[in-house]
Amino acid sequence: MTGAGGPPVPAAGPVTAAGAPWRAAADAPGCPVSYRFDAVVRAYVHRHPLATVVALGEGLGTAFWRLDNGRLHWLSVEAPETAAVRRMLLPDGPRRRTLACPVTGPGWLDAVRAPERGVVVTARGLLMFLRPPEVRALFAACAERFPGGALVFDAVPRWCAGRTPPAAPPLRWGLNAADLPKIAGAHPNVVAVREVPPPGRGPLAGRLARWRQYVPLLHTPARTVTEIRFGARRTAAARLPGGAAADPERPAGHRSR
Repeated sequence: MTGAGGPPVPAAGPVTAAGAPWRAAADAPGCPVSYRFDAVVRAYVHRHPLATVVALGEGLGTAFWRLDNGRLHWLSVEAPETAAVRRMLLPDGPRRRTLACPVTGPGWLDAVRAPERGVVVTARGLLMFLRPPEVRALFAACAERFPGGALVFDAVPRWCAGRTPPAAPPLRWGLNAADLPKIAGAHPNVVAVREVPPPGRGPLAGRLARWRQYVPLLHTPARTVTEIRFGARRTAAARLPGGAAADPERPAGHRSR
């Protein structure tokens, strides 16, 4: 079944993937998290029209049809069981393919074709389910393998780590606004880290959102969206899985936010 001018419309049913309800909610076109992801990817593709967008664990997300400029390439990286469902409901196309590969493994890094044309990696509703060393290794590997690229991800506050949301595995990793400068320590090729602001909100709303992350009893955790940019030159080797070349928990010093 196909929507007018858009992707096939998947039949209703469960998707057997960690955190699938969180990813589905974040991919809704009207969702503030989705808006911020789309803004980062759209801006990157504007600068690099032939870039590859690597969507880690997007499930049945349909962002390709929102962001396609007619020239980009899209690689969706999924666990094998989820990849089979995605291929069935959203079949691969000339510039869009699904790869059955663990997001914490090294296989998908080698599957990115022509990385010199630009690579932007999205991790939507995913990193909070990974262990901290896996998150650090992902940042380092992307910084090493995709010079000139970017990574955009969402995160819950650190107080959420260890909790179990409905219909999802336990949350293992969280990030507060004060932690953003430390991310630059993941790899020498991380040159900028910034929080992507919500749409249509002023500075006061942004400050209130930061305060809310420290008061767990007063709100449902609001996810922050962060963009990491990588320099144009490759440096020391980094690989998934395993440790990163440097620990992002170490202060970043002079690196920009």
